[in-house]
Amino acid sequence: MRLARSLCLLAACILPVLAFAQKQTVCTITINSADEKESFRRFLPADKYQFVELVERKRKDWLASSCEAKVSCDVLVISGHHGEGNVFFSDSLEKDEFLPIEELERVSCSGSCPSLFANLKEVYLFGCNTMNTQAQHTISGEVARSYVREGRSADDAARLARVLGQLRGESSRDRMRLLFKDVPVIYGFSGVAPLGSVAGPILNRYFQSAGTSEIGKGRTSASLLRQFSSHGMVAGRGIGDGDPLMPLRQDVCKFADDRLSPAQRLASIHGMVQRPTAESRLLLERIEGVTEAITPAEREQPEVKQALERIAADTETRDRYLAFARDADQPLTRARMIDVAHELGWLSAEQRRGEIVKMVGDVLARKDVGVPDVDLACTLNKKGDLDGTLANVAAQVGRTDSVANSAVLACMGEPDARPRVLERLASPSDADVRIAQAYLRHRPIAEKELPVITKAIAGMNAPEAQARALDVLARHYLSDRESVDTLRQLFERTRSVPVQNAIAGVLIRADRKSVRSPELLRTLRENRVKTSPGDNMVDALIQRLQESS
Repeated sequence: MRLARSLCLLAACILPVLAFAQKQTVCTITINSADEKESFRRFLPADKYQFVELVERKRKDWLASSCEAKVSCDVLVISGHHGEGNVFFSDSLEKDEFLPIEELERVSCSGSCPSLFANLKEVYLFGCNTMNTQAQHTISGEVARSYVREGRSADDAARLARVLGQLRGESSRDRMRLLFKDVPVIYGFSGVAPLGSVAGPILNRYFQSAGTSEIGKGRTSASLLRQFSSHGMVAGRGIGDGDPLMPLRQDVCKFADDRLSPAQRLASIHGMVQRPTAESRLLLERIEGVTEAITPAEREQPEVKQALERIAADTETRDRYLAFARDADQPLTRARMIDVAHELGWLSAEQRRGEIVKMVGDVLARKDVGVPDVDLACTLNKKGDLDGTLANVAAQVGRTDSVANSAVLACMGEPDARPRVLERLASPSDADVRIAQAYLRHRPIAEKELPVITKAIAGMNAPEAQARALDVLARHYLSDRESVDTLRQLFERTRSVPVQNAIAGVLIRADRKSVRSPELLRTLRENRVKTSPGDNMVDALIQRLQESS
């Protein structure tokens, strides 16, 4: 009897512990809407599931904090907008939390956080395009050409380029499968995902009809997919051993594993660039991240210096890499590869300069110079250290060449080119105005230039181009009454709503003393083209002038 009683007491103590231990942990990462999380919480019984919110408001390292706490997730629910840049983010101004995919890669690849995703059975990704199959890396013509240079036939090169796109294109779906290795079920959306206010009620209906028995079992739910069928929900599974994507995961983890030293990362990069250059080209962004993160002090460490010396001495790989860079379809790709070559010791500072100058010269030799080329040239020479390097090319271009060519030359510090670009800001061609706009984002209008340019813009007869030119002017601080009066007169005679709004956009940012006049206020009231009240910049300017009068 005494023994039986003791066993009963022991069971009474142990059973609650076992019940708790059998609970599954639902981890939530709530970047935007909480509707999805609350639906799971409402329907999953507390005696079988416990919830852990991984996001800690106002703490930047919240995912690292979860790793330190040795949280282990059975189910993961991520709610947040997902878009360009491979990041989950919020549309709320009150929330500054975000989740880069790179951080998830660090957790997935690093031994510093072994438990968080180790036991995952299901992942729910409530974000747009989280399971989109479209490759994020474009396999352009330069890839096939590089295989030809390395001895392949044209047909073989084209085939290899297609295969590379399949295995290295890194679609959103592939990235999620790489992240959640061996996870049996990953739910996401192939296109636009429903907002939380829509997804929450759909989840409620799913739980009401199917119950909760499917959650945490690691089996795809046909019922859940049916509920979200009109929104393009799809399911996949994490990669496993033998998966064709496993070599890509191994590469990704060499960048993401925070246990690796700078020297070890450089050794990994060396191994990657020794492969066919087309492969390392698709890893360019990750390679850039490593080379840019190595500090000057780290470069002086013996093991880092040795790793860089080994790379610099590999002339065969250097030559293949630079040949690929010079043949790149996009100047931006070429410039980025040149910078990486400099960081790896394949180009001295002077050699890098020469490669950049040659690249910009090649851009100017094309017939289709555009806004991206202007942005690139101005960015490359933002410190002015390339000024004067294209003097010979500038002499050949002359005044008759396109505004795009002039803008590139102006970015490269050619003094005669800038007046030609400013002149075309008042062009009747909207395309020309766009080029001038791109240039002036990098090289703003000087105060002494503003009155002349304002008059030129006021004299334009193309409303669409004129409104765009005024938008450029709005980024500058007008303080002279002559320019303000010029714009007041333009407002009085134009019948274009976009032009009037653009004028108001310039004046609302101008010096308050210059715009504070009864005459301007009267002009705005009497000559505005009527639109819906409260929906344009003119209303805002009138209100400001009334408050200051």
